[in-house]
Amino acid sequence: MRPLIDAFSNLVARIRGLSYVDEATLKEIIREIQRILLRADVSADVVMSITKSIEERFEKEQPPRGISSKDYLIYLLYEELIKALGGEEAPNVDITKRPYKVMLIGVEGSGKTTSAAKLARFYMRRGFRVGLIETDVYRPGAYHQLRQLASSINALFYGEEDSRDPVAILRNGLEYMRRNKADLIIIDTAGRHRNEEELLKEARVIYEEAKPDEVMLVIDATVGKQAAAQTEAFMKYVPINSVFLTKMDSTSKAGGALTSVIKSGARIKFIGVGEGVDEIEVFDARRFVTRLLGMGDLETLVERIKAIEEEDKVMEEIEEGKLNLLTLKKHIDSMLKLGPLSKIMELLPTSMLPTQLRMLAMDEERLSNAQDMLRRWRYILDSMTKEELLNPEIINSSRIRRIAKGAGVSPKDVKDLLNYYQLMKRMVNEIKKSRRRLRFLGNLP
Repeated sequence: MRPLIDAFSNLVARIRGLSYVDEATLKEIIREIQRILLRADVSADVVMSITKSIEERFEKEQPPRGISSKDYLIYLLYEELIKALGGEEAPNVDITKRPYKVMLIGVEGSGKTTSAAKLARFYMRRGFRVGLIETDVYRPGAYHQLRQLASSINALFYGEEDSRDPVAILRNGLEYMRRNKADLIIIDTAGRHRNEEELLKEARVIYEEAKPDEVMLVIDATVGKQAAAQTEAFMKYVPINSVFLTKMDSTSKAGGALTSVIKSGARIKFIGVGEGVDEIEVFDARRFVTRLLGMGDLETLVERIKAIEEEDKVMEEIEEGKLNLLTLKKHIDSMLKLGPLSKIMELLPTSMLPTQLRMLAMDEERLSNAQDMLRRWRYILDSMTKEELLNPEIINSSRIRRIAKGAGVSPKDVKDLLNYYQLMKRMVNEIKKSRRRLRFLGNLP
């Protein structure tokens, strides 16, 4: 994966070094993105989808205030890569019942047995009692390998060294795990057979016997875009609920494996990032792309853009007259996410600021005091009930004392916040009245 990270890091550095992004430069950058993704074994149609969307959005969308066009181009690359990798929502790794049964499937060499131990270790560290069952009767050493791994992490283990009946082993193993009160049962299956169809048929038989809560397909990331073919072949015989991608640390084809699995409709849940039992991560597209782009301070850029977008939504609510303390809370949240007030002031054209704000922008001490005040107000709002946030009019002196005590501030601080809210409300009402007058005048003959 290192060559892929290096290629994208160099591209990001190149974009940041540009004076401006004109049409010719944009085309050149798009071609470079395509070359990087194709070398990573990402399928041509996925590459075209990503780059077309980046190009169209860059040409049509205006960067948020205070964000340069080159930084916005990097942000679009970040967003479109995340979209191609399944979106920002991280997979759910909670265990919903006990015992919870996970059946691992995959071809020989995919790393199922090691992944079984990694999964066990992952959940044991979260306080679950985990058991491992070995049903592979074809690969020499499968029984001993999983038994040794289970012993190294103190997990329960069941297998039968001399048996050639995987279904009988499974039945006995499930009974053993129930007697020993396992919270999570991980079933390792065969990856080797005389032919592919026999392997898939056996997976179906074990699935019907085990009735697992989750079927997890284990795929070696070095196979690149061939990962989709493996996923689709198993899907014809058993439902696949999640995917575990192994060897993510040692391949430049990671992008191809990821995008092809996601394209098949399967959900990537875990990735293996090394050989040790602790080297397992929950797959997070945002974290993966952050690492891929060598982001560092680029994360700050993304947070700023998200905060500006949130602030714009809050301002829309205020303009529509939807103003209560809950709206004010969202407004303060977005301002605090933007960082120090001095940085926010840098985003605004000074010539357009009112005189008071222009003076404030030049006074670092007053800006620092204003930042502290916003944080105090945020604590105050956290100390309020939902009813008080939605209906500030019900807040009387006894409520003010309770809110102040809960927030660790003085009653005067609570009153200052309420006065600010009333001021904002009057301003919004005045704006609405002015707009109504303008509309009325516009209708006059």
